[in-house]
This record gives sequence, C-alpha cells and structure tokens, in this order.
Amino acid sequence: MSDNTSRIRTIFRSKTTKALDKVEDPRETLDDSYEQQVKLLQQVRQAVADVATAKKRIDLQGQEMGTRYQRLGDQAREAMAQGREDLARAALERRALLENQVSKLQEQYTVLQKQTAQLQERERHLAEQVAAFRIEKETIKATYTASAAQVKANEAVAGIGSNMNDVGVSLDRARDRVAQMQARAAATDELLASGALKDLTAAPDADIERQLAVLSAKADVDRQLQSLKQDDPSAGFGSRRTSDDPDTWLSIGQAPNTP
Repeated sequence: MSDNTSRIRTIFRSKTTKALDKVEDPRETLDDSYEQQVKLLQQVRQAVADVATAKKRIDLQGQEMGTRYQRLGDQAREAMAQGREDLARAALERRALLENQVSKLQEQYTVLQKQTAQLQERERHLAEQVAAFRIEKETIKATYTASAAQVKANEAVAGIGSNMNDVGVSLDRARDRVAQMQARAAATDELLASGALKDLTAAPDADIERQLAVLSAKADVDRQLQSLKQDDPSAGFGSRRTSDDPDTWLSIGQAPNTP
C-alpha cells in the first residue's frame, strides 16, 4: 500500500512539475514578447505610411493651389493690359486669399514632414531593437533547449542509478524461482523413476515392465561376466580379431549362431 502511495505521489509530482514547466517555459514567453514587438513595429510602420499619405495629399493640394496662384497672377497682369483694373483687383484679391490658405497648408505640411521624420527614425530604431531581440531570443531558446535536454539526460541516468537496487532484487527473485523450479523438476524425476509418482501418460503396467527390463539387463550382464571368467566364446564377444566386414555392427547384441 505504501509503495502504491509513493508511486502515485511521484507521478503526481512529475505531472505537476511538467505542467508548471510548460506554463513557465521561457521560450514561449520570449516568443510572445517578440510577437508583441513585431506588432508594435508594424503599427509604427503603418503610422509612417499614414503620415506619408497625408503629407502627399497636402503636397498635391499645395501643387494645385500653387498652379492656381500662378494663374491668378497671370490673369491680373492680363486684365491690367486690357485696361480692366476691376478684374485685376478681383484676381489679386483671390490670389491674396489663396496665399493665406497656402500658408496654412505649408504649416500643416511642415508639421507632417517633422512627424514623418520622427516616425521614420523611431521605426528604424525599433526595427533594430526587434532584430537584436530576435537574435538574443533565439540564442536564449537554443541554450534553454540544450540545457533542458541535458537535464533530461541527467535525470534519466539518475533514474537508472536509483532503480539499480530494484533491478538487483528482481534478479535475485528470478534466480530463486529458477532454482526452485530446477529442484522441483529433479524431485519429480526421482519420484517418477521410483514409482512413487505415477505417470498418467504411461501405458498400463508400464512400471512392472520397466522393473523387469532392469532385472533382465542385470541378469544378462551377470551372464556375460561369468562367461568372461570361464573364457567361453559363446558369451557373445566373438573372435578377438577385428573383422573387416562393414556389417559387423549388425551383430552387436545378437545371440551367436548355433551350428
């Protein structure tokens, strides 16, 4: 029960640690910060584009007003040449009003020009910061990944080391089981040989036949031994000279032929 409880605690602690590591993974935090900076850079670039567009509109409007301003001056001179002072005065009055509008437009253009220059400088500076942050981010991520891999490798090695005792216990138990099984096999062999343990797969009365075969073999050995003592050639040993007949082996164990 205590082993199960310890195992459950270990698993829970491991899962909790992995969850916290995933939440606090600095690589994800760096990626999020980089994405925010990229979005900010895009916003600055969009602002630069908007200001540049507004400045371009004012520039086009100023060019149009400049063309009209020049035309009114030409009309005033032509009216005076024609003796129409009233038309010349009207042209000059419109020209003066237009000049006032152009002055205000110039002020707006100057402000937008300064804003464009400031935004472009900020965009350039921010782009450099984002590029530098990206390099540092990738360096930190690579270092963290390598360190995490090293930690996992070290933990794996430490885990193997801490489990060596369990491995040794398992080997001892396996050796004991093998020894027990070998002893049991030897014991059952002896019981079968002695007849104390009946072989259910053997033929009926096989035990009697086995004992008779043992007695017969013993009697045959005794007979051959007695014949050797009497130097009887009928004992089945044959001549002392070696026969060249290749079929001699067929006569081994056979009774000698009687004339």
